[in-house]
Amino acid sequence: MRWLIGCLINAVIFIALAGYFHESFQLNGFWAALQASILLSILNVLVRPLLILFTLPVTVLTMGLFLFVINGITLELTDYLMGDAFEIHGFTMALFFAVLMSLVNIIIQKTILEPSRKAKN
Repeated sequence: MRWLIGCLINAVIFIALAGYFHESFQLNGFWAALQASILLSILNVLVRPLLILFTLPVTVLTMGLFLFVINGITLELTDYLMGDAFEIHGFTMALFFAVLMSLVNIIIQKTILEPSRKAKN
């Protein structure tokens, strides 16, 4: 259930980013956002650990900041695999979106999801 909620949250974030940064990020509707979110979560499970392993020295030297670059790479892979339904123009924008998505996900986790989980217990 958490995975599905995470995918829906990322899809909404994609829609918001596409609306706000319409020149740098194109999206063909909610279903494309949901597909991209699911694909991104699959890439985060399969590809991201390998990228982290291969770039571990750089990640340690940058005190973890290189993980944003890895997130940008997975967003670019999502862009490539989704075709015209999901377009991010340039790696710089993918890196920027990776940082924004991380911040928004942290805010949602801390303000909405964690309090609701604590209320259930």
